[in-house]
Amino acid sequence: MTTQKTKLIRTAIVGVGNCASSLIQGVSYCRKMGDDAIGVSFPDLGGYTPADVDLVAGFDVDSRKAGKTLGEAALAAPNCTEIFHDDLGDQTAIVGRGPDLDGVSAFMLNQPEDRSFRTSPLPAMSKREIVDSLRAAGAEVVMIFLPVGSQKAVEFYVECALEAGCAVVNGIPVFIASNTVWAQKFREAGLPILGDDFKAQFGATIVHRTLTTLAQMRGVKIDRTYQLNIGGNTDFLNMRDHDRLATKRESKTEAVQSVMENRLENGDIRIGPSDYVPWLNDRKVAYVRLEGRLFGGARTNIELRLDVEDSPNAAAEALAAIRCARIALDRGLAGPINAANSFLFKHPPEQCEDTDAHERLMSFAAGAEAAG
Repeated sequence: MTTQKTKLIRTAIVGVGNCASSLIQGVSYCRKMGDDAIGVSFPDLGGYTPADVDLVAGFDVDSRKAGKTLGEAALAAPNCTEIFHDDLGDQTAIVGRGPDLDGVSAFMLNQPEDRSFRTSPLPAMSKREIVDSLRAAGAEVVMIFLPVGSQKAVEFYVECALEAGCAVVNGIPVFIASNTVWAQKFREAGLPILGDDFKAQFGATIVHRTLTTLAQMRGVKIDRTYQLNIGGNTDFLNMRDHDRLATKRESKTEAVQSVMENRLENGDIRIGPSDYVPWLNDRKVAYVRLEGRLFGGARTNIELRLDVEDSPNAAAEALAAIRCARIALDRGLAGPINAANSFLFKHPPEQCEDTDAHERLMSFAAGAEAAG
């Protein structure tokens, strides 16, 4: 099915968890509030607003989500993010029952009812059925919000997106945009890929990078640092499986190492999720510490505690990335869209300082810079 392009950005969501819930709420919220919407990253990007995102399909494995509308699934357990907009009657696309693959860890199956995945008895869709459903929905962008560590599942849906002719926004630390093999597949298909692993709107990584840059700008010699994160959502529960955590730790660590004038030894930097505290729900608490030396070697250190609602923090940047994907489609760009990736993601193909990355993103949106 070929759908004529309109200003609406027809988007499918893979994984209707907390981040997807915030995205779904956010689209409806921005439609209702217009210019009065609070905390919007980039109200206008290349002529597109957050209200132009049109959610046309979803995929999940949970019995409380598969077969339901996106509006219903967004508010279903085990989602526990803040409900800032509960009027989701406009989110009527049906959530398809995707394959389990490695998207469900053992930690997510043996928990209380409101915390655990409950896999749907509906038959899992095949690759052909998912490709056909993307085409039937006229999807242009596939937004991936699967659990951390879902390597096989991410690659499966990326293959579906390529076959269906969709751009991909990869919000998690399974490396696609920053993997040269996958990047080349998108170039050959003539499709954009944005990723990997969102920097939150105002989260631990962007704050840590900013403190690091500021210290170095002022001549401080940084000797060691850590960033320890705790939370109570299903992402933190899932990451209790340390085998699923490796790429997340790599993504967050590299995001900070990349702004260091001199990279720290592995023993002097420790960054990543640290523990799961159920009663925090979707709150993430980050503890950041930098130790260094001032003029003459005088010691200094700074400690910071950041407390945020985790999923809206990511959804704000997802709304920007989806619009950047559509801009790239409009311009016939293919492969990693690095003018946007470096600002929006922790593990982009090209790292650069955040103010420079912001300028590149704005230039790209204005049409002054292409993909690279």
